[in-house]
Amino acid sequence: MKYLEKGGFQGHPLMRLTLALTLGLLLLFWLTNFAMYFARMSLRPSSIVAYYDGSEEDFRPPRSPESMLETAHMHLPMMAVVLLLLTHLTIFAPLPRRAKPTLIVVAFLSGVFDEGGGWLVRFVDPALAPVKVIGFVGLQLSILLLLSSLAVLLFNGARAGRLQPRGLDADRETPTGSGVTPEARRPGR
Repeated sequence: MKYLEKGGFQGHPLMRLTLALTLGLLLLFWLTNFAMYFARMSLRPSSIVAYYDGSEEDFRPPRSPESMLETAHMHLPMMAVVLLLLTHLTIFAPLPRRAKPTLIVVAFLSGVFDEGGGWLVRFVDPALAPVKVIGFVGLQLSILLLLSSLAVLLFNGARAGRLQPRGLDADRETPTGSGVTPEARRPGR
């Protein structure tokens, strides 16, 4: 078990497989974030105001509080789970010690700005549209950095798995197949 507690989980083949598949799906999630955002608006604050407050030119009504609440109800837990997963794994990534808490806080704050920016535009002041832009860009950059750190973690784990001594089971620090710990092999036990 000490092997796993010291980050050895990244050398376990099934853990690497699970993380690699997760990385693939989250990369697609990241790409679809761009597609969905830019299908509705751009990084120009005026396009954000038109999306949330409506546009007479485009015959677009303002977003209703009910539709925004429904969207937030789905986005907030999804963002929380995705960011929890990625930031948790980043703790084990080979990043500078100070970079980790900064990346974690920036990721979550960007998520709040991204989701809250629309609410601010719609119900407080259209001049707050840059908050949405900052939130979106910050969240997407944070997710990209978190995904990249996961990729590095996987690459290092694959390399560590190749360097792991033969006969050592990745799940425990006992020789493969014996099932007996060194302490249990001592005489008198």
